[in-house]
Parts: sequence; C-alpha cells; structure tokens
Amino acid sequence: MQRRILIVDDDKSMGEMLEAHLGRKGFSVVWKVSAQEAFAAVCAEDFDVVLADIRMPGEDGISLCERVVTNRPDVLVVVMTAFGSLETAVSALRAGAYDFVTKPVDLDALAYTLSRAVQHRALLERVRILSRAVEESRRFDELVGASPAMKRLYDLLARVAPLDSTVLLAGESGTGKELAARVLHGLSGRSQGPFIAVNCAAIPEALLESELFGHVSGAFTDAKAARKGLFVQAHRGALFLDEIAELPLSLQPKLLRVLEQRTVRPLGGDAEIAVDIRILAATNRDLESRVDEGKFRADLFYRIHVIPIEIPPLRARGNDVLLLARHFLQDFAALMGKEVAGISDAAAERLLAYDWPGNVRELRNCIERALALARFDKLAVEDLPERIRAYRSTPFQIGSEDPAELLSMEEVERRYILHVLKLTGGNKTTAARILGFDRKTLHRKLERYGSPGE
Repeated sequence: MQRRILIVDDDKSMGEMLEAHLGRKGFSVVWKVSAQEAFAAVCAEDFDVVLADIRMPGEDGISLCERVVTNRPDVLVVVMTAFGSLETAVSALRAGAYDFVTKPVDLDALAYTLSRAVQHRALLERVRILSRAVEESRRFDELVGASPAMKRLYDLLARVAPLDSTVLLAGESGTGKELAARVLHGLSGRSQGPFIAVNCAAIPEALLESELFGHVSGAFTDAKAARKGLFVQAHRGALFLDEIAELPLSLQPKLLRVLEQRTVRPLGGDAEIAVDIRILAATNRDLESRVDEGKFRADLFYRIHVIPIEIPPLRARGNDVLLLARHFLQDFAALMGKEVAGISDAAAERLLAYDWPGNVRELRNCIERALALARFDKLAVEDLPERIRAYRSTPFQIGSEDPAELLSMEEVERRYILHVLKLTGGNKTTAARILGFDRKTLHRKLERYGSPGE
C-alpha cells in the first residue's frame, strides 16, 4: 500500500511539520501551498488522500474538496479546520470530504485518520475492480469471481464447453459445481436442449435406478404406467450427476454401459433406447480414494474422468468474497425491499478474514441473514453471525525463535501434510499432487501419523 498523501496548506511552518511527522509515520508526502497547485497535482499524479486546510488565500479547502470529488472520486479528502468550527466541518462533509480534523492538530490522531482513509480507499478500489470483473464475466451466469483462480476456471470452461466429452467437476461442498455445469451447458452446442440435474445421494437406491433409467408398465409393484428415465429426458441435452461418488455400486455398471453404448434399457424393458446426451458429473469426495476403498469402480472412474475440472474453494479466491457478498446483497435487498446499499469497512474486513468452510453457499446464507437483521444503509459487523464476528485466523507455523521449541523434520512434515489436506478439503489426490508424493506414499504417512483423513 503506497500511502501517498498530498498536503495543502499555505502556512509554511505547519506544512513542514506535517510533512516531517507523517514521513516518520511511513507516509509518502507531497506538500503544496495553494488549492490550484494541489488540484493540478491530483490530476497529474496518484494520491490516496488529500489533506487540505479549510482557510487559504484564493480558493479554499471546501472548494478544492468539491473539485477533487468531482474529477477524482477515487481520491479521498480530509480537511483541517479550526477547533469549534463544527459548521465548517459539516460543510466539508457535505462537499464530499471523507473526514475532518481540528486545529491545533493532534499529530498521532491525524496519522490514524489518514491510515483509515488509505485503507478505505484501497477497499473502494478493490470493489471497483471486482465490479468491473462482474461485468466481464456475465457470460458465466451466476458463477461470479475475478480472482486468478476463477479466471483460470473461466478459461477452462470456455475451452471445454463446445466439446461433447464427459466432464468431472470436483470441489468442496458449496463451491458452485452445479453452476459450473450449467455454464458448460449454456456455452455448448447443446444449450437449446434440456439440462437435467440429479443428486445421486438424495434418492434412495431402490428409486434411483427407476429415476435414471425409467421403467415400463408393470416392471414392479406400483409401476402402473411407463415412465421415461432422466437419461431419455436429457436426450440432445446434458445430464448432471451430482455427488456421483455416492452412486450405489449396483448401478455403476449400468451407468458405465450408458456411457459406452449410448443406449438405455428401462426397468422391465427388453429394448434399448438410443440417447444423445452429454454427461456432466460432480463430486466433493476424492474419487480415487473411493476406488482404492472398493466403493467406486475403476473402469467407471476412468470413463467419467475424461476432463477433470477443479472448482476452487472460496478461501482460495481472495477478494471474490467481497464481490460475491455485494452480488448477494443486491439480490436479497431487491427481494426483501430493503435499502441497504453496501457493506461497512469493518464488516468487509471480517468477511475477508473468515475461512468460509461452507464456501459460497455459506457466504450466501450469511449475507441473507445479515440483510434481514440490518438496521442501517450498510451491513455492519453486528449484522454478521457470531462465528464470523469472532473468527481469528491461525496461520500455519512450524518454527520458533526459541531453540527449545524447534521441531523435528518429521513433525514439520506431519504438520505441513495435515495443513495441505485441510486447505484441499481432505482431497488426498490433490494434496498428493501439491506435496509431490504419489497417493500410496501419502496414505502410508497418514496412517503412521494416525490421521487417515477423509
């Protein structure tokens, strides 16, 4: 953060004192003696904050504030006014000043005010960048994000969408795997065909087979009429199989046959039905581990693992948290009829600091709750859930300045492996790739640590 301050004061001794003190506080300071010189500097250079005296010969500080706010709204203005001149201070705030300080100036209080202004400006700039990114990513529907991780995802989705290949979307619960699947379908040549989604974990095994493959009349008790299965319903479109890791073993050979033959035989039927579909699947589990455990067929895994796409967790997406929060805020404000237009700086800092184990789904629910409780025109810290207000991050540490507390290499390795597993949501395949191990080595180490993971 550059912390560039432009001081405007015709009092030489005051200007020199402020320049020296703020320089010691880590600010980069430029000093001008008139509003005209200051405005020219603001137009030519980039400053975080203009610190302007109210009373100056010629153009005064309030007029300068109005010109800066009109022409450089990204630069904040703090004005200095004589003690007790409340009416003047109010006029400055109405002119668009961020804050005011009174003379004689408390130098430490001034440095604090300017630091807050710099942080506020940085946050505003971050929001502006994210807002532009939202417009650029409109073609990705509700899949909102501007982080490097999301830009890589957008690029991959755009390249894969025109293909008919099977895609496996992997990622933690709540990251937006179904949204990504809808984007793939919407950008594909099948976009005019149906998009049908089914959660393999939400339907009992006895019903799932009929749901997927359909049945003929009399195929089983209560099958009084024939019914088309989801494979047939998705003809010339896409079928999204969510939580495919939970697909019962008994149905996996039948799914494999559909993928290989592109035909479906309904329950009780004796004829095959040709289907033209694209299969999109998703999982929040480590499918390779499921294969190792005998809970998922290896041949089916390789058949659906044609194009794997990893959906990043929210904690790996940086400032996307604020972009998504603003997106959800606008949606819920319209639904609830509430005039809440933004998020306070303090609340934004809490949102950025939180780890978001529930990912985008948790953030969405958080903003809905906060908006329902909001009493002002911006979401405040008090509107956020307690777990977010009280959250304190615990950075990964392996060292110490005290030789008595230094760790053995084995303990360093153990802690780092568990740290990587946590950040990858327990996905051993991804963790092994990051760590540079093969999966069997990772399994052996976890068993030795007594931490087998997910």
